[in-house]
Amino acid sequence: MAKRVLIVDDALFMRTLLRDIFTAAGWDIVAEAENGLQAIEQYHLQQPDLVSMDIVMPEMGGIDAMKTILSADPAAVVVVCSALGQESMIMEAIKAGAKDFIVKPFSDAQVLEVIERVAAG
Repeated sequence: MAKRVLIVDDALFMRTLLRDIFTAAGWDIVAEAENGLQAIEQYHLQQPDLVSMDIVMPEMGGIDAMKTILSADPAAVVVVCSALGQESMIMEAIKAGAKDFIVKPFSDAQVLEVIERVAAG
């Protein structure tokens, strides 16, 4: 059975790019969200195997959304996506429970390497 992913990013372009990468790798895209509040709602509705979470978003950022998801489901697997130059936010996300991170701009190969590593445990 294909792994299920929730893609969270406020930029449609980034969601589309990630959707194409995950789909090509055989993942099912169960939902997409534009902000942290939608991410929490979709996580609870869909129970994905993995969440690709942007850090900087309107309404609620990715780190706060991830903390909320992990408090409800400590087994949740979240990979954060962040732009170059946001190292302190990436470190905060890892300390808060992110399993790994992807730095934008990224290549398909970089995303696949991270998700395969995380999916393998």
